[in-house]
Amino acid sequence: MAKHVPTVNGTEMTGATALVKSLEAAGVDVMFGLPGGAILPAYDPIYDSTIRHILVRHEQGAGHAATGYAQVTGRAGVCIATSGPGATNLVTPLMDAAMDSVPLLAITGQVPSAAIGTDAFQEADIRGITMPFTKHNYLVTNPDEIPGVIAEAFHIATTGRPGPVLVDIAKDALQKMTKYNWPTSIKLAGYNPKTTPDAQAITDAAALIAQSSKPVFYVGGGVIKANAHAELRQLVELLGGPVVTTLMARGAFPDSHPLHMGMPGMHGTVAAVTALQKADLLITLGARFDDRVTGKLSTFAPNAKILHADIDPAEIGKNRHADVAVVGDVRETIAALIPALKAALAKNKPDLTAWLRQMNSLKSTYPLGFDTPDDGSLSPQLVIQRLGQISGTDTIFTAGVGQHQMWASQFISYEHPRTWLNSGGAGTMGYGVPAAMGAKVGAPDTTVWAIDGDGCFQMTNQELVTCALNNIPIKVAIINNESLGMVRQWQTLFYDSRYSNTSLESKRVPNFPMLAESMGCVGLSCERPEDLDKTIEKAMSINDQPVVVDFRVHRDAMVWPMVAAGTSNDEIMIARATAPDWDSQEL
Repeated sequence: MAKHVPTVNGTEMTGATALVKSLEAAGVDVMFGLPGGAILPAYDPIYDSTIRHILVRHEQGAGHAATGYAQVTGRAGVCIATSGPGATNLVTPLMDAAMDSVPLLAITGQVPSAAIGTDAFQEADIRGITMPFTKHNYLVTNPDEIPGVIAEAFHIATTGRPGPVLVDIAKDALQKMTKYNWPTSIKLAGYNPKTTPDAQAITDAAALIAQSSKPVFYVGGGVIKANAHAELRQLVELLGGPVVTTLMARGAFPDSHPLHMGMPGMHGTVAAVTALQKADLLITLGARFDDRVTGKLSTFAPNAKILHADIDPAEIGKNRHADVAVVGDVRETIAALIPALKAALAKNKPDLTAWLRQMNSLKSTYPLGFDTPDDGSLSPQLVIQRLGQISGTDTIFTAGVGQHQMWASQFISYEHPRTWLNSGGAGTMGYGVPAAMGAKVGAPDTTVWAIDGDGCFQMTNQELVTCALNNIPIKVAIINNESLGMVRQWQTLFYDSRYSNTSLESKRVPNFPMLAESMGCVGLSCERPEDLDKTIEKAMSINDQPVVVDFRVHRDAMVWPMVAAGTSNDEIMIARATAPDWDSQEL
């Protein structure tokens, strides 16, 4: 592909060409999209662009692929769609990106400006529809505005708390002539994210930590977004306190580190959940006190003071009062906190020996584990565990949503950031395959596995065609229990095993390996434990085509531990009707 040559300001061109030249000026190297009438003028200059355009089979796939690309690279992902249903098919990816703070730019075509508001063919008020879950969005009817809007959109999406921005462009604005004018600087009234923390807040935070005897580092996805994993490790090892990493922060701190207690929350480890409950201080870094972590909020960490560091001031105090609040980029915050804490610990270093002994006792007494099915069938947890062990710690894993997502977060060891991608806040079924596609485009030399459920897979598997035709050799592990597994688990536990509309059992319809083959992929299957390793190794040996493996697993496996929705984290269960033996613990 030809090298991008900057366009001289003042050059006359169509609005569509100005759009493409603006994307090139912003450094875009790839975008995922699907053309249609309103956006069609933009597709003509795309034909000659240095930007790689990947034609998806569904706009939702474009959005999730752009998200996967963004999560792996740290750069804004770009997706493009036409008006009406094309634009509304991006609604789910935009909401997903907003919930998980992913920098995303969505470009949509709109009907001609004179037709807006007339219920014209394929008209949809996509700006109004997406306003609640975009950082900002635009409707452009003047072609002169296109370069400035694109520059602003990237700035907004990637600064402060990252998030999605939508740019909706009327068809006539794409067709009219304009003089290209890429801005040299961006100043937005009312938008000035604070990245540098206040010195006094850092001093107060260090003093609070030095006074604590039961501190816990509560690490959220913001640490990964800020590329703060190295600084985090320095801070943790300076204090020597236990660490928990949320679902969105897996890999921010190495699983193998002795101070790591695991993932907290509804399906977190006993050690991680209990550490938060029994702490006297939560050192909260880039996390948002999500309900899946806190359980019943009024009972969460009842004796803990809160140090909350976040780039988004709206998160401070939203769910839990902060005794010390630090607003700023979490990497800058941690970097400033390290010398401040060294000074504070020189005056008063708390003895954390007893606290660590208690947490390590829980960690060793209640490790994550699973039962081997009595009928000799495949354990889904074993499948996922072996995937992680055989593929190695540099592998990128994506997941759909449900039981397989939780097992993938539990039974794979994450040693590096940006190796675990999932839909945490939105819980989007169908996320896994297109996100893996985007991740592989962003990291082409890295193995990418999508761990998907048979329910999730049937929502977006058409993007395997996109992968096959565009040389994007992802690998897909279908954890096939012939059920909507997590919903079935809840029906088992809370609805007297009344399995209303959660069975996907249909005499192996579809036949997933045959479906994969029909889409240009290699299709494999495995249903016996003795075939597990060689099947994974076979999939790992194929790197010139997408590979889909149908792992036919035991149907009734459940995700444990579990804190039932709406209950206190103190009520964590390690198996059905089985709680930890708290009387044996020194807490």
